[in-house]
Amino acid sequence: MHDRKLSKRCKLLTFLIFLALSALIFILNQKNFRTYLPSKEIPPNANYDFALMAEAWNTIEKFYVDPNTLKTRPLTYGAISGMIDSLGDCGHSTFLTPEMIKEQRKLIEGQFNGVGIELIMEDGHALIVAPLDGSPAKKAGLRSGEFISGVDGKNLMGLNLIQIGKLLSGPSGTRVRLTIFNPATHSSREVTVIRATINVENVRWKILPGTGKAHLRIAAFSEGVTKNLRKALKTNRQQRIRGIILDLRDNPGGLLEETVGCTSQFLGDGDALIVKDAAGSINKIPVKPGGKAIHISLVVLVNGGTSSAAEIMAGAIQDAGRAKLVGKKTFGAGTVLRQFDLSDGSALMLAVQEWLTPKGHSIWHRGITPDIEVTLSEAVSPLLPDKEMVVTQSELKASRDIQLLTAITLLAEEKK
Repeated sequence: MHDRKLSKRCKLLTFLIFLALSALIFILNQKNFRTYLPSKEIPPNANYDFALMAEAWNTIEKFYVDPNTLKTRPLTYGAISGMIDSLGDCGHSTFLTPEMIKEQRKLIEGQFNGVGIELIMEDGHALIVAPLDGSPAKKAGLRSGEFISGVDGKNLMGLNLIQIGKLLSGPSGTRVRLTIFNPATHSSREVTVIRATINVENVRWKILPGTGKAHLRIAAFSEGVTKNLRKALKTNRQQRIRGIILDLRDNPGGLLEETVGCTSQFLGDGDALIVKDAAGSINKIPVKPGGKAIHISLVVLVNGGTSSAAEIMAGAIQDAGRAKLVGKKTFGAGTVLRQFDLSDGSALMLAVQEWLTPKGHSIWHRGITPDIEVTLSEAVSPLLPDKEMVVTQSELKASRDIQLLTAITLLAEEKK
């Protein structure tokens, strides 16, 4: 399945197509082409490459066997994605089409349409970072760390993220058949997912029966999450909760401001994170005063789907010695994105700064290692608060979510 050499050749080809197309536009209309660049002219050290791009474009246009496929916009978008992929910022820097920007905005607002899954390209393959809570992908049992190798019988080899996204998208209620490859077991399976409009409830909690502890889930850091978290913590305090299990598993991140706000609910002082720019300048982002849960016993759950802003929160809590992290190493997407809008409504999301934990540990490509490593079986899905509404004390003890059970045990031992 994983033909990495072919993948690299495909990326190189799309990169050359994009550069060649850019050069052709420059030759035909220099004034319009300049609107695509942050500066008014081609960098002097790139003149040779732009001539090479024009050469490649003309060759493809003249000799490619199927001229009907030479549609400039799909080629351009695919090639820009290839350029971003070549930066090596796997899972973070990306190219967004106008349609993807609209979907991203919905996700930030807490609404998502489709199968509900965050994907990145890794060595030319579609890697699942995390299925969104309440999404069709989550209900179908898709897991972080798995690959989508086919959609409705179509092999995805050589396709970029934009092309794959189009295959996955569709009207609510329609079916899509996914071929899922699990690298841990080297096995594939077919999964049918029904697309839907997803309203993500990003803060949920439930008192775990027989424990006096709250299982508090933050699914993503969208707009308003800090406000909702403070409301949940206030209710927890009124009900005299004796401990909190903060669940950040499969949390793909979100807004930095919301992340700092949520982190500040559990830390009384110190920093939430450190931001380092390309010149090496350091900017410390302090926690905000007035946290509602700075003294209550706490354990944090993380896994390979804990990504980006969720890693900031986990790292800050770990560095402060506030709580133990339980689970698996996090994803490792520790860069600050800046959106650069292009003239047709698409955009480049580029990493312009790096996030560090308060003690200066890099998250980017490294992730955060939990204090207590606990592996959840491939056959077991995490137990989440929405499912716990009908779980009894005996059913909880018999649960196979050993990450959650480990957290319960840790909180119980703190009180002894």
